[in-house]
Amino acid sequence: MCPPPNASQQLSPQRLDQLAQEIKQWGQALGFQQVGIADTDLSQAEQQLHDWLEAGFHGEMEWMARHGSKRTRPAELHTNTIRIISVRMDYRPEESTTPEALLDEPERAVISRYALGRDYHKLMRNRLQKLADQISEAIGPFGYRVFVDSAPVMEKPIAEKAGLGWIGKHTNILNREAGSWFFLGEIYIDLPLPIDKAGENHCGTCQSCIDVCPTQAIIAPYQLDARRCISYLTIELSGAIPLELRPLMGNRIYGCDDCQLFCPWNRFAQYSKETDFLPRHGLDTASLLELFSWDEKTFLKKMQGSAIRRIGHEKWLRNIAVALGNGQAADEVMQALSNSLAHSSRLVTEHVQWAIQQLQK
Repeated sequence: MCPPPNASQQLSPQRLDQLAQEIKQWGQALGFQQVGIADTDLSQAEQQLHDWLEAGFHGEMEWMARHGSKRTRPAELHTNTIRIISVRMDYRPEESTTPEALLDEPERAVISRYALGRDYHKLMRNRLQKLADQISEAIGPFGYRVFVDSAPVMEKPIAEKAGLGWIGKHTNILNREAGSWFFLGEIYIDLPLPIDKAGENHCGTCQSCIDVCPTQAIIAPYQLDARRCISYLTIELSGAIPLELRPLMGNRIYGCDDCQLFCPWNRFAQYSKETDFLPRHGLDTASLLELFSWDEKTFLKKMQGSAIRRIGHEKWLRNIAVALGNGQAADEVMQALSNSLAHSSRLVTEHVQWAIQQLQK
């Protein structure tokens, strides 16, 4: 007995056009601020990725080189994929203190905005699954797979092709109406939907992101050496932070938003309506000493449901020790650092010793 034809074999061009519009309406009703549709030709991005990896700019992120060509050839990752639905969800939270102000308060911790609230992966994946379910209800079974930073997917080039924005000089996606404070998600599909016009670049001659990068990780327009990026150093790097980069990190303990904070296009960014993205546990104003005092049990409890949890308590203390060393030699800071010299982790004690030496200069 032959299997029934799938939806893509039954839909007329007119119905596909209508369906594309319906998908965008359903997506916005589910809380996505923008929905676009792209084809699967990522040949240009494939060459750029190859060159980036060849230069070693990925550092310890060896997973970027895994999976062969599945990352840049969607049909190899999910069979029969011919289109990609790309979605944008804004995450900029309302904060009691601006990140720019926190950078000037060395006793406070600076945490990347995306990590102040709950982890976005589950929320977006559930919404994307609901969108896929709505498509199934409308046309019947079809081939698809949902992704939210969960597989080898070139989400930024896909978003650019789907018209969600353009890849800026800092290598993040920018949107004229929304800036860059948003998450991306995808649905790989086997439906020949009409594709959207790719985003046009509007960076012009501006290079604010390059100029403000604390560690000069943006080595040229559209080229990021992740090994120098504070986001990489505080999240992805497993060992000791290079000595020459520690003083440049300031009080940033998880990620870095500087290239976005000072981007002119982010003047147009709106606050997110998602309550899950609101700051938790006072992370938007917390002091370094308060966070440094958390033992592992406290860290795991408070970071339940947070993207921060995956770096673990050891790297959390490592990062904060560096930040304390870049601050002021107050008595309570010196005491907290001295008390941590007996920590069981060599990684932690090495960075604590460095912090003490810095403050004693």
